[in-house]
Amino acid sequence: MVTQITKGIKISVLTSFEGTYFKNYRIHFAFSYQITIENQSKDSVQLNSRHWEILDALNNKELVDGEGVVGKKPVLKPGEKHTYTSGCLLSSPIGAMKGYFNMINFTTTKSFKVFIPTFKFSAPFALN
Repeated sequence: MVTQITKGIKISVLTSFEGTYFKNYRIHFAFSYQITIENQSKDSVQLNSRHWEILDALNNKELVDGEGVVGKKPVLKPGEKHTYTSGCLLSSPIGAMKGYFNMINFTTTKSFKVFIPTFKFSAPFALN
């Protein structure tokens, strides 16, 4: 598990290899990731959007921007957590993701970024 805290918002990430799939006549490696967002600040906050950089071992880079996470824009009061699971397909058995969430602090009405630490994907058979 990797974790990082930005402005009182703790991000924790767990990853898992889900298997191989054929798509567009090529093999792809499927990974899932579970993210827990924990509000350790004294203010209520809301996650509005996300930005991802997805990298694989073949030097392919994909940028993903979108509203919320898995169709939700969670509001977290102090001490609350929100956990969700998502996934990605890579062209290689090893890769990584990093990014940030755009959030708003309801007390100050200011937007801020919460950084998501780089987390790695590796299929078990790709390790020595």
